[in-house]
Amino acid sequence: MKLKPAVRLLRIFLHLTEGLAVCALVFPWVGSARRQARIRAWSRRLLGICGVSLEQQGAALEHALVVANHVSWLDIFVINALYPCRFVAKSEIRAWPVLGWLVAQAGTVFIARGSRRDLRHTFKGIVASLGLGERVAFFPEGTTALQGALLPFHANLFEAAIDAGVMVQPYALEYLDAGGALHPSVEFIGDMTFAQSIMAILSGSAVRARLVCLAPFDASGAHRRDLAAGAQQAIAGALA
Repeated sequence: MKLKPAVRLLRIFLHLTEGLAVCALVFPWVGSARRQARIRAWSRRLLGICGVSLEQQGAALEHALVVANHVSWLDIFVINALYPCRFVAKSEIRAWPVLGWLVAQAGTVFIARGSRRDLRHTFKGIVASLGLGERVAFFPEGTTALQGALLPFHANLFEAAIDAGVMVQPYALEYLDAGGALHPSVEFIGDMTFAQSIMAILSGSAVRARLVCLAPFDASGAHRRDLAAGAQQAIAGALA
């Protein structure tokens, strides 16, 4: 039997409280592998409370610059539930109640739109993380888009893969209902608030999140614009 939205919202609150405790008391004392295992398990439970199941296709590289289309605040947790990454995300996410702090503790780097200083700092951080063998992810559209649509990909951060000498791997994300159609409750665009989005998901029908790991690109000798165009074409093809 499906739980009422109020009950599920209470469960989310309790789960967030657990996450805060883990980040404050456990993360400072454990290594990267155990931290990633915790992030994966916590993200899976959060999605379960929200009525989101997971479907994965393709194989993910252990070490790559990951780029994905951006549909919802759920995207970070869907990817982390399968393949934990260090994310680069827009600064507005940092302002999310509780979740913003949690994704920051998971290693997310926030970047302000239009800030060249932030971009340079973030770029250096991405190259350094990739150099340490980490999987780093960002959303090249820069903001969320309607399902089935892709906004132009910004090419700047693709340069990090070239400098670090790593592969670029596109991920395609979509959210489906029981009939296999695009799910209407996950859209997170325009003036919709974070709270409104959560309630729409909790009040809606079950969601199946599909993550497709696409063929990686070799960044060696490539131009960032070519990498961005290739990734956008691959993701568009998977979503079509």
